[in-house]
Formats: sequence, C-alpha cells, structure tokens
Amino acid sequence: MTFTSDETQYDDRSEENLEAELAKGARWYAVQVASGCEKRVKMNLEQRIETLDVVNRILEVQIPETPILKHQKDGRAKESAEKVFPGYVLVKMVMDDETWQVIKNTPNVINFVGAEQKRRYGRGRGHVKPMPLGHGEVERIFKQSQEQEPVRKIDMAMGDKITVLSGPFKDFEGEVIELSPERNKLKALLSIFGRETPVELEVNQVQKI
Repeated sequence: MTFTSDETQYDDRSEENLEAELAKGARWYAVQVASGCEKRVKMNLEQRIETLDVVNRILEVQIPETPILKHQKDGRAKESAEKVFPGYVLVKMVMDDETWQVIKNTPNVINFVGAEQKRRYGRGRGHVKPMPLGHGEVERIFKQSQEQEPVRKIDMAMGDKITVLSGPFKDFEGEVIELSPERNKLKALLSIFGRETPVELEVNQVQKI
C-alpha cells in the first residue's frame, strides 16, 4: 500500500519547520484492536513510535473515556472510567507507508477503520484504505469525554433477579422492571401477599442474584 502526501516531500528546510509542516498534515484515525487490549496497544504503540523514530508523524495515541460512578457492595459509589469506543484506539498521525506499517504491525492491532477496496483480480477481500475522522467528530468525542459529569453505572439490567438487603422488604426477592441511574433507584416486582407488586428501591438496598 502506497500513501503519498505533500507533507512528506521536502527539500533542505530546517528540521523544526519540517516537523511543524508534518504536524499540520496529521489527522485522527480510528484503529480497531483486539477486545480488552486497548491499553496494551496504546503502551506498545508509544514504545514503537519512540524506537522506530516516527514521533514527528505519529503524534498521539488516545483511548477516549467517560467518568462513571460504580456502586460497591457496601453501597458506596466509586468513580471509575468507561471506554467510549471499546475495541478501538484513536491515533493522530501523518499517514504514509512507514507510519501505516508501524500501526499495522503492532501486536493486537486488527486494522484501521476505513473503506474496503476490492481486489482487481481474483477472489478474496481487498485491503482497507484508512479514512481520517472528521474534525467535528473528533472535537465532539474529546469534548464529551473531558467535560461530562460522572454517570452513575448500575450493574443491573431489566429482568435481573434481585434480593432486598435492607428496609421494610428485606429478604424479599423480585425482578427488576425499571432502572433510574440518575436517581440511584430502581423498580422491582416483589411478591407481597401473593401478588406481584412494583416497589421503588435504592440501588444499594438490593443485590443481584
């Protein structure tokens, strides 16, 4: 695969000017990676960028995350982070043959996100032409991850079976029918006097069976 770019053609200009010009041509690309390997890929990529001396063309590797509050068994909320795009890392780079190879040959990297180009002859899949993300899309992604308030994360889903740990319905069992993470509450159907009755409970009052 061959990439050509005006930014990669230069003469006797100073190294500082060259790096500035290369940086101007850098775009953000999404790279698909093996599930659960996002941080490992980021670390390996950053090491390879230094070792292979492409720091002036591969400028940043990011894993966009949003803050969340996860509830502990003791009822307390612990702040954590959740990946915006699980299975992907974002790379700001000047695309050319060398930088493409650096990314593609990194362990646990699957491929760039882009447009698949069919083979001219024969059968089988062609190669994927990396497509840069739009400037507005990139701005929205990072703005969302930087400015968003922590979102409460309830480790339950509709239909989950729960048991009540405290309050007037302690030791009752039921089924989750509604979740309100912003209020830290849920509704469950409990069997009270032989009848299925919807009851609103605090998240820290219940435990998933």
